[in-house]
Amino acid sequence: WYHGNLTRHAAEALLLSNGQDGSYLLRKSNEREDLYSLSVRGKDSVKHFHVEHTGTSFKFGFNEFSSLKELVMHFANQPLIGSETGTLIVLKHPYPWQVEEPSIYESVRVHTAMQTGRTESDLVPNAPSLGTKEGYLIKQGKIVKSWKTRWFTLHRYELKYFKDQTATEPIRALDLTECSAVQFDYSQERVNCFCLVFPLRTYYLCAKTGIEADEWIKILRWKLSQIRKQLEEHSATLSS
Repeated sequence: WYHGNLTRHAAEALLLSNGQDGSYLLRKSNEREDLYSLSVRGKDSVKHFHVEHTGTSFKFGFNEFSSLKELVMHFANQPLIGSETGTLIVLKHPYPWQVEEPSIYESVRVHTAMQTGRTESDLVPNAPSLGTKEGYLIKQGKIVKSWKTRWFTLHRYELKYFKDQTATEPIRALDLTECSAVQFDYSQERVNCFCLVFPLRTYYLCAKTGIEADEWIKILRWKLSQIRKQLEEHSATLSS
């Protein structure tokens, strides 16, 4: 779970895209040579904590530990407190450097630039996190072709939609590994529409603005490219 020179923004992308509540990793801090950053996911955000290496021990706030293992064991039982919100966070799930989706490392910089028009080094700490997205979209019904507003959440390779933002159970979860295309759609009598093509159904969705529709299309296409890349890598491994 030590990720070396992983940036703050890339750490957030990994933990928010693939991690869960309590996932954590350690990386070098770019502030000082003797500092590390402990990045921890709590709910839908990532907190970053300084860990100072004195040469003989690791200092974390007022605590001092002889090893990183001792530090992790301590905070597996004793909650960390997020400085901004006071959210209680416990170190539960180490995020290994050999991840299921290693391609996200090389894609983070490209995707960041694509979404914001800037390079990763330009991004401020509170820049939008990668890999996840949520918001209201208007969806066309399957049988009755009426349009209803639904709350959508995109996490990892799953797009879920709910009756509204307060609903806890999704109406449906779409597996993006089965999706063949995402594109703007001009066949409907509505603006800012796009569609997701699945084997048994094409889903028609509309956003409030063209920019918002474009953001959804870009991140969904990026997800599909990651899926294809993984399948190609898997096929190459099998054939070799």
